[in-house]
Amino acid sequence: MPEYTEIIIRTLIAFILLWTFVHILGKQTIFQKTYHLYIASITMGTLAGNLAFNIKIKFGYFILSFFILGTVILILNKMAVGNIRYRKWIVGKPIILIEKGHILESTMLAGGFTLEDLKQSLRKKGIFNIDEVAFAILEVDGTLSVQKKAEYQAITKQDLHINVPPTTTAIELIYNACILSNNLLKHGYSEEWLNTELNKRKLKVEDISYAVIGTHGNLYIDLFRDHISN
Repeated sequence: MPEYTEIIIRTLIAFILLWTFVHILGKQTIFQKTYHLYIASITMGTLAGNLAFNIKIKFGYFILSFFILGTVILILNKMAVGNIRYRKWIVGKPIILIEKGHILESTMLAGGFTLEDLKQSLRKKGIFNIDEVAFAILEVDGTLSVQKKAEYQAITKQDLHINVPPTTTAIELIYNACILSNNLLKHGYSEEWLNTELNKRKLKVEDISYAVIGTHGNLYIDLFRDHISN
């Protein structure tokens, strides 16, 4: 087989393998650049490039590498979705950079985030005065989520009828049918209180995919049995 013909075939196969890889893993490979997906994207791209042009290496070796790496990433994804403890190690966890208006220098240093990085990220969100920020959280995909102090937040229709509540962050209570006991204790809640709230709604912990107390103090619950119509 002529070399140029082999390169054409290899290139097409490399594209198909990458296309299949992205579709199997889902849109998170594009949207959420977590640790393992970031590494997977780079490695898969390198393998695809070599598969297309490095004809000195046997074709079967590249297929084997694709299969092994794809299997490892799928296993890590399953572990990250099914267990919140594994998720922190595999995906990483958000880092609070500003809490209640105070910059947390120690967590910034641990995350490799400088004050200049923080100010630049805030400017991209239209915030030029750091004093306006109540909370700033560096997400696992590298983006910065910001909550302004109550007095700097945009007025909504609801604000015209009620008082602005004290600024706070959301408190996760249940994740994947598991009670997050540390979050409850840290914020002054008890499992007895949580069970009482669930009993009012005729729910059990094993029915719940996600439960969180929002920034306005409301309890949001998402069930496993939710259905969405096409």
